[in-house]
Amino acid sequence: MQENERVLTDIFDISDKLYREMCSNKENDHATLFSYLTELGRTMTDSDRASFWKWDRRRNELWTTSATGVDRIVIPDNTGLVGKALKEQRVVVTNDPYNDPDFNSAVDKKTGYVTKSVLVMPVANIYGDFIGAFQIINKNNDQGFDEVEDVRRLSLAALICGIALESETFLEDSHHDKLTKQKNRMGFYSDFSRRYSKVLDEGRPISLYISDIDKFKRVNDTYGHNAGDVVLSTVAQTMAKACSDNEVVYRWGGEEFIMIMVDSTLEQCVAKAEEIRQTIMETPCDSEGTIINVTMSFGCVQFDREKSIEDNISVADGFLYTAKESGRNRVIWE
Repeated sequence: MQENERVLTDIFDISDKLYREMCSNKENDHATLFSYLTELGRTMTDSDRASFWKWDRRRNELWTTSATGVDRIVIPDNTGLVGKALKEQRVVVTNDPYNDPDFNSAVDKKTGYVTKSVLVMPVANIYGDFIGAFQIINKNNDQGFDEVEDVRRLSLAALICGIALESETFLEDSHHDKLTKQKNRMGFYSDFSRRYSKVLDEGRPISLYISDIDKFKRVNDTYGHNAGDVVLSTVAQTMAKACSDNEVVYRWGGEEFIMIMVDSTLEQCVAKAEEIRQTIMETPCDSEGTIINVTMSFGCVQFDREKSIEDNISVADGFLYTAKESGRNRVIWE
């Protein structure tokens, strides 16, 4: 009875910390929630480690940012015990993982950790579509996991994780453009308030460019809107591939794109824009066998923290206008 009381006290403590954290003035996100819920699941099942995995169908990947004791892990969605649980839409339990052909031992080999037992519980949204999985590792009593009892204990944490993940997915979808798969204007402003404003407060530089596909209306008028969509997607993918870890491209609207570059000078921004301009000019867009060549114009600025976001973009937009009026297919920054 004392052991049950201790577990119950631990559960109450975790729940209380989560509630207070979410009600605080701190800038929390879903990762905070997932972190507490994985700790809750670990405690309720008396396990050594726990992690919550998200299924990213866009990239055919499974990834976790809240794995107890390990860093972020990304794996193909058709591999591992997590992939198996989602593919077969059922709980997967193994108490002899190193002899299980679906177990991926790469992390253990890298870290020296010894996995003795694993339980993976797929998590669904309110429509019954599986969107992630809850994984617990190494039952502390060394007897392995019980598929009935441990699933029953884990179900509450898994249910809340599913609701939270569905909420996060809705939010993420609202921040992305469906056609190009890049972040949209709403995503831009969200990132600025949560990330870029802090960078500026730290005194670090940010540069940006705004760009526009030259004579895009002519593409739609000549080849049709489906071809225009191909051009937009091709341009967006070209820009995204050129991004480093500190760079993000956004579809600003229509045929306009913005790239934000953290810790980047104006000279570096101009060089990146010129590199992308050249690549796009040399990259034909294939729309059902019809080859369409396009060019782009760019306006670059170093972000001025004394000005608003809109005023900074307006300055860049002025340079873009100059680029368009002076012949297109060029980069202007002064």
